[in-house]
Amino acid sequence: MSQAPAPTLSLVIPVYNEALHLETWCEKLLTRDFGVPVEHVFVDDCSTDGSFEILQRFSSDPRVRLFRQDQNQGKGAAVRRGIQETRGSVVLIQDADYEYSLDDVPTVIEPILRDEADIVFGSRYKNSQTVHRTYHYVINRVLTLLSNMASGLYVTDMETCYKAFRGEILRGISIESPRFGFEPEITAKVAVLKVRVAEVPIRYFPRNYLEGKKIKWTDGVAALWHIARFNVSDRARRATENVPDRYKVKGKQWL
Repeated sequence: MSQAPAPTLSLVIPVYNEALHLETWCEKLLTRDFGVPVEHVFVDDCSTDGSFEILQRFSSDPRVRLFRQDQNQGKGAAVRRGIQETRGSVVLIQDADYEYSLDDVPTVIEPILRDEADIVFGSRYKNSQTVHRTYHYVINRVLTLLSNMASGLYVTDMETCYKAFRGEILRGISIESPRFGFEPEITAKVAVLKVRVAEVPIRYFPRNYLEGKKIKWTDGVAALWHIARFNVSDRARRATENVPDRYKVKGKQWL
């Protein structure tokens, strides 16, 4: 009987104008041991501040795979490109900043490695001791509630960046949203699959716009449209046609 291959991790890292801290952050990233072999899939979204040139300095590391968008298309488009390039059995979305702690990566991927889950959300609000910014906290909680009601999948933090997936599942899902709609979109598409979803608490260190935060209030409004768009119609189910059959729901799914 053949032995299953050892798990590998792909970190998908979209980058846009992060030059102020990017070199130091990359140095910290590449010294981390996540417990499994890892590839770092960087996708520069046509940065104009020298971020791509900084990333090129690290491209000689065999663990680093670097791609660049021909024009700025948005975070969702960069994530989509990164997912297409991954080869790992586990895929985790990772922002190139200090809002999320790299120390939490093993915590987020562990349920998949232990075969206890197929997809894991890292929740900023589950047993959190972080003091959040009121505006973003309220918006995130409202969007999560609406997403839960529309999808039938209960999570405490739909908008979290830290989402880990079995690679064969994520690579089979068609992603459409070019900007920050990726979060409600992927949640809606996960909800129509026969997968085990887990949540684990993570730490969160919110930054402000002066420190480079890019999401705006208009993205919160757009998220409402994405929640309706991907949950009300059959769009989510059609986008998962390339997911392996064992993860698909047969017949009518009731919320």
